Amino acid sequence: MKMNRKIDIKYTQLFINNNFVDSVSGKKFSTINPADGSVIAEISEGDKADVDKAVAAAKEAFSRKSKWRTMDASVRGNLMNKFADLIARDLEYIATLETLDNGKTYSDALFDIEASIQTIRYYASWCDKIFGDTIPADGNLISLTRKEPVGVVGQIIPWNYPFLMLAWKWSPALATGCTIVLKPAEQTPLSALYAAALAKEAGFPPGVINVITGYGPTAGAAIAEHPEINKIAFTGSTEVGHLIMAASAKSNLKRVSLELGGKSPLVIFDDVDIKEAAEIAFNAIFANHGQNCCAGSRTFVHAKIYDQFVNHAKQLASQRKVGDPFNSETQQGPQIDEEMFHKVLSLIKSGQEEGAVLETGGERHGNVGYFIKPTVFSNVTDTMRIAKEEIFGPVQSILKFETMDEVIERANNTNYGLAAGVVTKNIDKALIFAQAVEAGSVWINCYDAITPQTPFGGFKQSGIGRELGAEGLKEYLETKTISIKVSNN
Repeated sequence: MKMNRKIDIKYTQLFINNNFVDSVSGKKFSTINPADGSVIAEISEGDKADVDKAVAAAKEAFSRKSKWRTMDASVRGNLMNKFADLIARDLEYIATLETLDNGKTYSDALFDIEASIQTIRYYASWCDKIFGDTIPADGNLISLTRKEPVGVVGQIIPWNYPFLMLAWKWSPALATGCTIVLKPAEQTPLSALYAAALAKEAGFPPGVINVITGYGPTAGAAIAEHPEINKIAFTGSTEVGHLIMAASAKSNLKRVSLELGGKSPLVIFDDVDIKEAAEIAFNAIFANHGQNCCAGSRTFVHAKIYDQFVNHAKQLASQRKVGDPFNSETQQGPQIDEEMFHKVLSLIKSGQEEGAVLETGGERHGNVGYFIKPTVFSNVTDTMRIAKEEIFGPVQSILKFETMDEVIERANNTNYGLAAGVVTKNIDKALIFAQAVEAGSVWINCYDAITPQTPFGGFKQSGIGRELGAEGLKEYLETKTISIKVSNN
């Protein structure tokens, strides 16, 4: 199969008020195929002027007597299910867009789109089940609460799971009745623009969904700073999360939810099936080419089984097939772009210079595209850069530990707290670790077990708020208390 599958790129303009339009400036930028460095398409480059137009459309769609605000909640759910139906109809086309634009394997792209459909349908079922409480307040009062949509929301999503992150953001916002201005990552705009077209086809009213393609310092900053955006949801780096918090504070104190970076520990105790544990750890770090915010990037292995585990890890990584993401035998495609490619290679070099043992990989794969060989380091210590910094690439760092108390302290010795895992046959050990580790998700004898029903988010500098599950709805709702005085007569 050829490296660059040719398909018709249908949408390259901004999507505002249910129309595809050029940016006000007329500027465009290239979106690149990371498998070979070729230009896929020229995309409209939005900035503040375009964000202003999108916010105005979203604000009008959220107005008190608009079609969207007066729509029955059950009808809103029907629209979301229709949207999911259309995604299912065009599943293969969207997956192809995703693989071209992102470089992930076609099978992984299919999985992501199917997971997106599940997420949308999950939240569609919530539309007419969002309600407040009646409260036995003191005095002659009947008190109740209403759950109301926060209003116009800005959403900024990353390039590692472009369509899936769109589904995570749009689904709770639409279920609660908000209107949306979304900025996809400049590296991967294609699937978001196609999703916008499907939303229009599904019947969402004008202004409910708007997509502004462009760069973070311009379009993204305009969203974060906009005084008429009531809430911003961001997934990306911790560094940019700080900027978004600051922008919110300076503008209008908009509500903020952040899903940020991680340096997640995966702890392997000595009572495990070593081969099975190595496979769990392998998938925890190498899934999506290591470009995963909750990747198990610090593999702690008990000293008694350390050498055996390293041998298994080395074998698994060395056998991983890297290449054409459209080839059904490929397990790992390219990194997203040249910048990330060089960042990962520089961190690999730092590991070698600081004394870690390079077991396999550690270099570029081929001479075209941004491919890196799956890399395994042993003899990693906590002070090395590869043990402290988020690599966001196919690099496994294996550290040795001896006691529970020791590994808990070391696991928690990070500014991050997104996820963690533990592999053991002893349920007491598993639960002791799960309760002690500072992480938003803890997986026992598995990893990345994320479903639409389960909340996802981080402790510490890994984020604020939660996505997915019922918790995800709360990020898009305001609570209004209504109290009625009751006469004694």
